[in-house]
Amino acid sequence: MSDSEQYRAEEYQVVLNDEEQYSIWRADRPLPAGWRAEGTTGSRQECLDHIGRVWTDMRPLSLRRHLEPAGA
Repeated sequence: MSDSEQYRAEEYQVVLNDEEQYSIWRADRPLPAGWRAEGTTGSRQECLDHIGRVWTDMRPLSLRRHLEPAGA
């Protein structure tokens, strides 16, 4: 099985950290510390496509909060 065939056969999940940064993780492996499942699972490409749709602001959450106008 080639590497590309293996990627298509494996199931991944979209994960999110406390700074609302996204990544993918193999579904059969325990999540690393500081990351939680976002709820989307599928092929590697399906997960990457989902991240491309939902992660529109690459700035970490702490920076976005810092830049918010007072009282917003």
